[in-house]
Amino acid sequence: MCAAPEPVRNDDAVWDHWPVQQYLAENYRELHPVDAAVIRHHSAVYREFAPGGAGRCLEFGAGPNLYPLMLAGAAALSVDAVEVSRAAVAYLTRQLRGGPDASWLPFYALCRALDPALPETLPQALAGVRVLHGDVRAVPEGTYDLASMNFVAESVTEDAAEFDALCRTFVRAVRPGGRLVAAFMENMPSYRIGDSPVWPGCPVDEAAVRAVFAPHTARLRVSRLGRDPSLPDYGDTGMVLLSAVRGAAAT
Repeated sequence: MCAAPEPVRNDDAVWDHWPVQQYLAENYRELHPVDAAVIRHHSAVYREFAPGGAGRCLEFGAGPNLYPLMLAGAAALSVDAVEVSRAAVAYLTRQLRGGPDASWLPFYALCRALDPALPETLPQALAGVRVLHGDVRAVPEGTYDLASMNFVAESVTEDAAEFDALCRTFVRAVRPGGRLVAAFMENMPSYRIGDSPVWPGCPVDEAAVRAVFAPHTARLRVSRLGRDPSLPDYGDTGMVLLSAVRGAAAT
């Protein structure tokens, strides 16, 4: 009998070759209904804070997605967008320095409709963002008041144990009592973007997300969104949304 192949893990993938432009073309050149639903979910968390009240925030594995960064534009004093892919870092840096692509403006219009405390323009909302090229696993524990993670832990490994470890690292990035907000692709298999190589994915659902976060958090809320047929079919079945507070004894 042949042994089962070893799962592809985060360190096995060449993230500097992440196909940023194809990913954006397939997913973010228009505001899809599921994007709007994620924005509504996350915005409710940020609206709990007075302007600046969320303090120092983290975008855990930022990728080239701007809408999690714009959502924090009123509540956060600063946002560190930590990303390992040089291609994604280059894209984010260009967006901040040269102005965001026009395709992001409908996303920001919705963000601002939900949270009028956001600045008038998208560049103003992104003014507090700092792009950091680095591995999220190296983020010092307890550094942030709020951390956001979107489509990361389940989309960088085939190993369920590594998914769990990444989620625990995400929790530990905030101080005890710090806020957490996240979105996951539901049942995401390994996947291909355009004509790129296959990237590792780890299928998770509401139960799996709840199981990894429950021992380390309080006020845990987990829900799901059905699959959006207007998006490419990567084999996922929807999205899982999370909000929580880091517990005092998170390990």
